[in-house]
Amino acid sequence: MLRYEKKLKNRGFDLVIGVDEAGRGPLAGPVVAAAVLLRDFSFSNRVDDSKKLSGIRRKEAFLEIKQKSQYAIVSVSPKQIDTINILQATIVAMQKAVSKLIKQLAPQELKRVFVLIDGNMRLKLGLPYQSIIKGDGKSLSIASASILAKVRRDQIMDAYHKTYPQYGFIRHKGYATQMHRDSLKKYGPSVIHRKSFLRCLEKT
Repeated sequence: MLRYEKKLKNRGFDLVIGVDEAGRGPLAGPVVAAAVLLRDFSFSNRVDDSKKLSGIRRKEAFLEIKQKSQYAIVSVSPKQIDTINILQATIVAMQKAVSKLIKQLAPQELKRVFVLIDGNMRLKLGLPYQSIIKGDGKSLSIASASILAKVRRDQIMDAYHKTYPQYGFIRHKGYATQMHRDSLKKYGPSVIHRKSFLRCLEKT
């Protein structure tokens, strides 16, 4: 999980920022992106692609990652997703997360920064970067970002469950489960549902 980080260090980039998102596919809630700069690569908890970890393991890793890194987490609302589409919303979230994190660094550190991004995203960062398909399973920095993004988004959806308990967000986090589809038929959409996604759902 440190292969990319080690290669970059040999090239003079010892400050590696990992970037990933959570929540591109759900029918409701925001898309969340995290940018993580690990200052310590030794973990007592397993750090891997967030989808491979149980909820408990993710939360444990979440706390440890926050202690051993500088990070930034940004969410883009369902309303903005409907306005600019999910791809552009994801790009906005990722770019803002990196920008927010960069502000935490000293000016002299910037020349040592390299960004690793999950997927095949093309971002405007003003920094050298590389996109890696399935990077959350190949880079510790990206895996750390995937965990921060996933846990933070789950926290947001759990909070929404208190306001909109009829949809069961605490169980499915806004994804298109049968339970969620049934609740939409019964209650209609809430203000945090992605109207553009629901229109696509109606066509299937």
